[in-house]
Amino acid sequence: MRVFLFTILNPISFFSRFFNTRKAIEHKAEARNHFKHFVEKAFRREIPDDYILRLHTGNKVSTLVDESKKGGYEFIVIDKSKDNYPGALHKNEIDKFISRSFCPVLTINRNYPVTGIQKIVIPIDISQATKKRLYWATHFAKKYNAEVQIVSALNADIVETKSLAFSNAEKIKNMLTGRGVNCEIVILKVNQQESYKVILNYIEEQKPDLVIIRTHQESIFTEARIGKFVSEIVHGCKMPVFAVGYSLHPQPVELES
Repeated sequence: MRVFLFTILNPISFFSRFFNTRKAIEHKAEARNHFKHFVEKAFRREIPDDYILRLHTGNKVSTLVDESKKGGYEFIVIDKSKDNYPGALHKNEIDKFISRSFCPVLTINRNYPVTGIQKIVIPIDISQATKKRLYWATHFAKKYNAEVQIVSALNADIVETKSLAFSNAEKIKNMLTGRGVNCEIVILKVNQQESYKVILNYIEEQKPDLVIIRTHQESIFTEARIGKFVSEIVHGCKMPVFAVGYSLHPQPVELES
C-alpha cells in the first residue's frame, strides 16, 4: 500500500502569479520544505518510501474532491477533531467533501486513536435504499475478524420485526452473512428523540472500533449535502467513521479478484 500525504496552500494572488513569479515559486518551495520537515518530525525518522508527499494550491474542498476523482485512491482520511488548529477543515467543509467525494472518506479524531478493529457498527437510515453492497464492511470485517452490528432506530409503535427498519437491516444482514461476515441486528426505540441521538448514545455505550455509514449516492451529482443523520453520526462519534457514497471504485482492491 502507498499512502499519499496532502497539504493544501491557500490560493496565490493573481498579482503574485503573474507579476512576481519568482516570489510565488519561492513561497511554494518553502512550503514544500516545511511540509517535509513536519512529516519527518511525526515519523521521527526519514519518510518511508511508500509515503508520498503532495502539495497543492487552491480551495481545500475543491482540491480534495478533484483528488478523489483523479488520484485513484481507495479512500481518503481526514481529521474531524474539534481542535481548530490552522488549516483544519471545518464541519461544513467536511460534510461538503463527503457528499462530493468520488471515493469513501474515513474521518478520524486524533484524540481517540484506534489500535485494532474488533467491532463495527453500521447505522441505517430507513430513508435509504439497500442498493449499496457494503463491500467495505465485508472487507474490514473479514480482514480483522470483526463482528458487525447493523443498528437502526424505530420511531413507530409497531412490532420490531414488522418494521421497515428491521426489513432494511435484515436485507443487509443477509447480504453480509452470505459473504461469511458475523453480524447481528439491533433495533432501537426512539421514544420521541431524534434517531441519530439514539444511535449515538448506543455507539457511545458499545464503543465500537469503527462506524461505517452510507451516504445518499445522488448527493455527488446534485451537490446536495449529506443530510443531518449522516452529518451528526460523522461528527458525533469519537471513533473513526467510514462514509461510503458514490465511488468510482465501489469495492476494495482485495475484493475485486
